[in-house]
Amino acid sequence: MKLTVVGKSPAWQDEGGACSSYLVSEGDTSILLDCGNGAFGALRKLTDPAGLDAIFISHLHADHFFDLVPFAFSLTNSLRGREVYGLAYSTEGVEQPIELYGPPASGGALESVCGVWRMPTMLFDTFEFSEYDPGGEVTVGPLKITFRAVPHYIETWAISVAGPDGKRLVFGADCSPNEALADFAAGADLLIAEATLAEPEPDPDDRGHMTPREAGEVARAAGVSRLVLTHIPDQIDPGWAVAEAGAAFEGPVAVAEGAMELDL
Repeated sequence: MKLTVVGKSPAWQDEGGACSSYLVSEGDTSILLDCGNGAFGALRKLTDPAGLDAIFISHLHADHFFDLVPFAFSLTNSLRGREVYGLAYSTEGVEQPIELYGPPASGGALESVCGVWRMPTMLFDTFEFSEYDPGGEVTVGPLKITFRAVPHYIETWAISVAGPDGKRLVFGADCSPNEALADFAAGADLLIAEATLAEPEPDPDDRGHMTPREAGEVARAAGVSRLVLTHIPDQIDPGWAVAEAGAAFEGPVAVAEGAMELDL
């Protein structure tokens, strides 16, 4: 199983970067975790987006799903033919639509977003949409995907992807320090943990993000093999971030970069 970082920026894009998006591949199967703003253009440099098997969205903050919109426009108009919105395109050779899995109760929100430009069913017409069951499991080819709620400003789910050889990566999405993520990621080969902040948020009862040291503490509690810090702004020195996380976690630590590849 291979992880490729498509975008790692926080709510604002790094210079020349993209927001949250991670490509996971195993053999001929490939899935995307999140598709934040700027991610579709970055994805096109890495692979044929039309060849994806599935997309999973962790939560409905714009920096985690907004590039589903240009993705859908491109599939409709250029990457492959679809007959939607009364526009006739050739459907010869059309592949199975990409499966799009949104969080619970996300369908209405996505419909509202696209309704702003009078195309409320745009994503549903382009992708094979469904809402995942946070307590269930989704199988895509040889990959097994599961979910766990983590504390953020809105309902958010961490995502685990397990390969056929037992290797497993966990994407923590956006969250404050929490035991749920450590429990969910227990024994994983790789934890992708957000490290948005240089200092903890001042109100301990109203937190939604972590510092690099806090991400390291979660990785240590989970007993993972490797830690990748993500959702981290380019204003934070990566060397400092690695040192901070390393003060809590003894395993290998890296800061995510666009197009970074890791084999599990």
